[in-house]
Amino acid sequence: MLTIDLAGEPAHLLPDRALHLPVHDALLVADVHWGKAAAFRADRIPVPRGTTTDDLERLDALLEMTAARRLLVLGDLLHARTSLPAETRLAIEAWRARHPRVEIVLVRGNHDERAGDPPAVLDIACVDAPYALGPFRLHHFPTEVADGYALAGHVHPRVQLHGRGRQRLALPCFVFGERSGLLPSFGSFTGGAIVDPAPGARVYAIADGEVLAVTPSALSAAHT
Repeated sequence: MLTIDLAGEPAHLLPDRALHLPVHDALLVADVHWGKAAAFRADRIPVPRGTTTDDLERLDALLEMTAARRLLVLGDLLHARTSLPAETRLAIEAWRARHPRVEIVLVRGNHDERAGDPPAVLDIACVDAPYALGPFRLHHFPTEVADGYALAGHVHPRVQLHGRGRQRLALPCFVFGERSGLLPSFGSFTGGAIVDPAPGARVYAIADGEVLAVTPSALSAAHT
C-alpha cells in the first residue's frame, strides 16, 4: 500500500488495483467486468474459467483489510447481458451475502448500459455520473470538472517502462493529474491501454504486489 495526498485528503493506493479513501470509509474500483469470461464462452470463445471467482476473493480481502463500509464502482461492473449464467450469478450472490452491511454504488459505464443494472438481489445502487464524494466527483469516462477532483476508469491504464537492452514492460497504473485521476482496471480479464500522462502527472505503477511511484525520468525514457 502507498499513501498519497489526493485533493487534500489521504488516499491509499492498493496493489490489488483499488483505491481506499479512509476519510470516506470507501473502497473504489473501476472496470470490474464480472462475467466477462462467461460472456466469451457464451459466444463460443474458449477462455479459462474462474476469473470472476478470483476477483470476488480479491474484493473479500480488500474489504476485510480496509474495513470499508462503502464500495464504489467506477463503471463496467458487468461485462455483458450474457455475463450471469447460473454458476456466476450464484457466486456473486454468495459474495454479496458475505458483506450485507457494505453499501455498494455503481456509477454506470458503457458496459453497464449494454448489460443492464445488476439484479436487485445484489442491493447495488446504480447512478449516473457524476457521483459526489467529498471533494471527489466519480465518473466512468475520464473528464475534468469545475467543482471538484474527478476520478474515473474506462481506460484500463498501463504505463510502459523501458530498460536497458530495449526491454519494455507495461504495468497497470494509477494516474493523477492536477484536476483528475485514472484508476487501473480491477478485473483480472480486462487487458489495458498504454497511457501518455500529461506533464506533471503523478504515475504509480503496480508490480510484484507493490505500488511504486514512476519517476519523471522513467516516463521520459519511455518516449526516447
